Amino acid sequence: MGERWQAVDDYIAGKLLGEDDALATTLANNSAQGLPPIDVSAAQGKVLFLLAQMAGAKRILEVGTLGGYSTIWLARALPADGALVTLELEAHHARVARDNLERAGVGGRVDVRVGPAAESLAAMTGEAPFDFVFIDADKPSNAHYVAEAIRLGRPGTTIVVDNVVREGGVLDADSDDERVVGTRALFDMLAADPRLDATAVQTVGAKKWDGFVLALVR
Repeated sequence: MGERWQAVDDYIAGKLLGEDDALATTLANNSAQGLPPIDVSAAQGKVLFLLAQMAGAKRILEVGTLGGYSTIWLARALPADGALVTLELEAHHARVARDNLERAGVGGRVDVRVGPAAESLAAMTGEAPFDFVFIDADKPSNAHYVAEAIRLGRPGTTIVVDNVVREGGVLDADSDDERVVGTRALFDMLAADPRLDATAVQTVGAKKWDGFVLALVR
């Protein structure tokens, strides 16, 4: 079944996305620099691009840069006067991302901040609200990151959280996998917080069986 999922993703990309030298070069450079191949798929990147444009986003926050593949998709969704802040724990990943972003022609609108995301978020005070937030970092901290996204957003801010199904692992209440525990805590937080209107969608494809949360700040 996994081969079929990949084949369908390839079909979608071939029909609707086409070739993209900047994105292909980004993935190749990430691999050459030893980054893990855990970027969003091309089809998922286009979803982020479209969601950010549908939200009319002029300021975007990304938690988890890796090599900047998803960052490029999001930065392309911004208007000419837009800006994106992306948070990355690893200095090496951030250096690779900056090179990729410059090569893709979007480096001028992206601010890559290095360090633990919780610390970077806590230091963000007095900034203009973000219109769109994409969270794809350490899963145990997802609930905290969403809470910070609300603080740094506004009514109407869109929040997307990746990897929330974990091939069905989210159902395991007895799991000792900290990623599953963190994901379940995220769902509990979403269910209880009156400031959010949220759902989650399962996905299959090049990234196997997973899913994402889509939430709107009230």
